[in-house]
Amino acid sequence: MKGLPQLLLIHGDAERRDVLAQFIESLDRYEVVDASDGAEAAALLKKAEIACIVSDIDLDEIDGWRLVRMVRSGVFNCAAATPFFVVTSTWCKRIAETTAREFDVDALIPFAQFHRLKDYLEQDLSLLPQKQAPAVLAIEDAEETASLIERILRTRFSVDIAPDGLSGLELWRDKKHPIILLDVMLPGMSGPEVMREILAEKPEQSIVIMTAHGSADLAEELMLQGACDFISKPFRTEQLRKVCEIAARREDFLVSNQQFVETIETLKLNEHALASQTLEHQAILDNLSTAVLELDENGRISFVNQAWLRLTGLSEALSLGKRLVSFTMRDSFVQGISLEEAIHRIYHTDQARETLEFKLRDQYGQGIWVEARLSQISHQPENKLKLSVAMDDISARKRAEQRLEHLAMHDSLTGLYNRHFFDSELKRLAALSYRYGSHHCLLYIDLDHFKAINDTQGHNQGDLVLKEVAEKLQQRLRETDRLCRIGGDEFTALLIDTTLEEAAATARNLCKLLSDDPYRFEDQVFKISCSIGITAINGHVAKPQVYLQQADIALYIAKNHGRNCVHVYTDEDQEAGDIRSSMKWLHTVKNAIANDDLVLHFQPIYHIPTNQVSYYEALVRLMIDDQIIYPGDFIPALERFEDVALLDQHVIAKAFKMLADHPELKRIAINLSAQAFRNDSVVPWVRQMLTEHNVDPKRIIFEITESASLSNLSVTQTMVGQLSQMGCGFSIDDFGTGFSTFAYLKNLPADTVKIDGSFIRELTSSRIDLALVKAIREVAAALGKSTVAEFVEDSDTLNLLREINVDYAQGFFLGKPMAIDDLLAEMATEPVFPDFL
Repeated sequence: MKGLPQLLLIHGDAERRDVLAQFIESLDRYEVVDASDGAEAAALLKKAEIACIVSDIDLDEIDGWRLVRMVRSGVFNCAAATPFFVVTSTWCKRIAETTAREFDVDALIPFAQFHRLKDYLEQDLSLLPQKQAPAVLAIEDAEETASLIERILRTRFSVDIAPDGLSGLELWRDKKHPIILLDVMLPGMSGPEVMREILAEKPEQSIVIMTAHGSADLAEELMLQGACDFISKPFRTEQLRKVCEIAARREDFLVSNQQFVETIETLKLNEHALASQTLEHQAILDNLSTAVLELDENGRISFVNQAWLRLTGLSEALSLGKRLVSFTMRDSFVQGISLEEAIHRIYHTDQARETLEFKLRDQYGQGIWVEARLSQISHQPENKLKLSVAMDDISARKRAEQRLEHLAMHDSLTGLYNRHFFDSELKRLAALSYRYGSHHCLLYIDLDHFKAINDTQGHNQGDLVLKEVAEKLQQRLRETDRLCRIGGDEFTALLIDTTLEEAAATARNLCKLLSDDPYRFEDQVFKISCSIGITAINGHVAKPQVYLQQADIALYIAKNHGRNCVHVYTDEDQEAGDIRSSMKWLHTVKNAIANDDLVLHFQPIYHIPTNQVSYYEALVRLMIDDQIIYPGDFIPALERFEDVALLDQHVIAKAFKMLADHPELKRIAINLSAQAFRNDSVVPWVRQMLTEHNVDPKRIIFEITESASLSNLSVTQTMVGQLSQMGCGFSIDDFGTGFSTFAYLKNLPADTVKIDGSFIRELTSSRIDLALVKAIREVAAALGKSTVAEFVEDSDTLNLLREINVDYAQGFFLGKPMAIDDLLAEMATEPVFPDFL
């Protein structure tokens, strides 16, 4: 049997498992690997190469339903489409067909007929028949209406269209559609005539009458003659889907009912056998991991399965007759709608289903997070409605979400709050102070001489020092204070309900705490101190960012005073040297923009598989006295005073003009600042420049750093969406430098991901960097995004990027940034791609 593909057989009954194994092995098509429960099967599926699965439903640990869903979700080593057959003692033909369709099971076979497995296992499993969607025949003469019906239903049903009664009748006789949508007013043979013909041949046929508003009486008459439902035209999408879903369920019910009638007729002389079959069907419900409940019109529980009892620890007696609401924690509904409201919607509106997440109270009063799916199940005598509730334990998912939320708000190294939390909390405190006059203080803390530790002892030792510093600072602050790490060696502390005098005393204590406790590395001693800038959050300014700027100014002054100092911000701090320097740069840049002294240089980005230049990145430079000033010298000043928008607009205008003047550029990438995404004028400006210069938007890629995109994700998504609708491309720059990137990457409609150069510089010598770059590429590829590697400085790095399928490369090895004239001259004299590629 070795060398044959492996078939996984899962059954809790050892005797039946042996019977099935012997039968399958006799076919000489598979090597049988068996498991006695779901957990054992899952373990095998994670490591073995399984080509086919035969399973029971009733399994310990993980039941058959859950197992097939896990296979289909692709979490195991086998393919998600691996053939999956269920052999069970509990079986009804129509239920089997419906269950196979809903759970994506290839076949559901009663154990008594397990020999039918041969018909499946001896054929090419790739040719297994596809599970058919319910077929609908729409007899409608209006082409527009017929087309609308087809568009609405095609995702759930297989739809055929007939333009008149005669062709519809002929098509139905050929295909026997289980559901018919029949227009009353048809040319030639009328709708009522068609219905009479069909019902004469098949009285139980599900026919839904489509009428105009004025034909309600006729619809009622046709319902009395045998139509199962009617819908008025014009109809809404959800109305049509709902009426067809009801008709489909009616068809399932009629067929299932007929099959059960035949079964009852067969078993009517044996009441014990009938009772056993009923118990076995109940066992299916009881072996589901999903809790299933039935509610009456008052929201009281009238049925529960064993999963409910296992979930809550409550007995059936303590559950039946009680209102489901009484088992919930009222303050836990996360969608803003309560259980009572959801039930009311289903009972009294067209809302057929509701899905809620809330905490369920167990027998000990503890909360269990569940997802509950409510739907109307039937009409009862005296017009009493009942609801079904399917409820799954989502506690593990909620814990994971809480963990992700914690990680998104906390620094991964120190465990302190991160910049994202700090910005949010500063905004909150500023608003409280502005509205109610509360008084708080902000400490901006920067470690002195920390770079010496990183440079001499390495970043690992530096990280250990940062963690210890964070612990020391945290221990000296109150529980109500908020300590955050917002940069490499930069911290902030938000002191709640604190005066400036109290804040200054706290800051001096923190300085003394660090300076009195030096760090030793073998024979070297490093004295770590800190400088602290303080400002009052006193409601005098409306923008929270101003408070951070004030603390930053005070911090610079503290450093200028010799470090290990504390400085409190006052208005006179505006005259400090560093502030004047920043203001000078700001003035210089504004003059350069006015005089058109800003230039763009272009650096090529190569498509690695073809070795060709795909596009160029436009990089801004400042020209002063024929000297090139790089953006690192002047952009910080613009960012400090939140005046980058002027530079953004100038760069966009200049880049678009160069695209119009130089078609050789083909396509360029333009960097946008974080502030651009808070500037409502950027999108109109881009639209204006596209029109003014007649530039194809497909020639433009906008780049935004991941930190900028995460600073306000919803605003970023809105702006990216608007620019993408124009036809512009988008790229996430410096990818991998922020913690939350993977969590939010799927929410940004970017075409390209630029892997941060910090991962590329040592790619050939660092296994960690290589693993991270591979992971980033795989995630990007899975999301349909291409990848660009920055800082490619040698051929070994380029070849390695080629091996791991990174799409594009950029770096000095491939080409340095050049002025447009130099670039055009090079294009005219050099080949499309360099010889070294």
